[in-house]
Amino acid sequence: MQLRTLGKSSLSVSALGLGGMSFSGAYGPGQDAESIALIHRALDLGINFVDSSDMYGWGHNEELLAQALRGRRTGVVLATKFGQIRSESGPNLVNGRPEYVAQACDASLRRLGIDVIDLYYQHRVDPTVPIEETVGAMARLIERGKVRYLGLCEAKPATIRRAHAVHPIAAVQTEYSLLYRTEAEETLVVTRDLGISFVAYAPLGRGLLTGTVHGPGDLPEGDRRRVHPRFQDANLVRNVELVRRIEAVAREKGCTPAQLTLAWLLAQGPDVVPIPGTKRRSRLEENVGALDVTLSGDDVKRIADAVPAGAAAGPRYPEPQMKAVYL
Repeated sequence: MQLRTLGKSSLSVSALGLGGMSFSGAYGPGQDAESIALIHRALDLGINFVDSSDMYGWGHNEELLAQALRGRRTGVVLATKFGQIRSESGPNLVNGRPEYVAQACDASLRRLGIDVIDLYYQHRVDPTVPIEETVGAMARLIERGKVRYLGLCEAKPATIRRAHAVHPIAAVQTEYSLLYRTEAEETLVVTRDLGISFVAYAPLGRGLLTGTVHGPGDLPEGDRRRVHPRFQDANLVRNVELVRRIEAVAREKGCTPAQLTLAWLLAQGPDVVPIPGTKRRSRLEENVGALDVTLSGDDVKRIADAVPAGAAAGPRYPEPQMKAVYL
């Protein structure tokens, strides 16, 4: 397994990580036993970077990881997040108040059954609390030995600079794929200037770039993607057309569209770490196969030109949720 260092930290992570959200019902019902088996298979394949959040299943995801990593914690870089809280109606709320930071961390530590979190992210920026106050509280967790390094999720460049001035940020996590990369590429300018790694979530466009989604019927009941604009009506038709361009290049390279997409992301630089998620071991093994796909500089440009930045149809989230990202 290829390894990459997160920012200026001592965390050495697998070039491909494992996103955990799909284990907790985001893409239809999951099976805990199968999820645990998948996590074990990921560890056997050399993946040591596992990503969770207290919001995934509202605690279920962290509790699942506690079971999966029992006896296998050594060498695993475990990341989790705080900040999103339930709303009685509408999109999740955000809490970045210093007192909540400490409470959320303690709750995650209990669920995970560990003493220290390797990488602790603010999951969403709270626009009502200065980022300096939130990151200051996160830094105090390091002083108390509860967290090793800090991260931000969906923070815009100016916010990242302000946060990093309070305490070094090891990683910034934002959606980044061939389909959705405009904000990520803007963010990379700042993260590279500051020596921060970029963790790419939804690197397969929430499954679109696997070439397996052609219509709404390809998404199971209860799958949250059914309300995402990219999967609806004319947007989906347009996006499937873009994916077909990638499928053509993948055939030339003798790999799957997912492998080509991940290889393209990996080729963006050693500071980029994709964290694809899946509920299926076969998909996990397919994703790891991306590490064997060799792309020339011309290949990387040709793939980017096939799906230009901004070409995807439909925003990344439903409109209410878009107001909470890239702040």
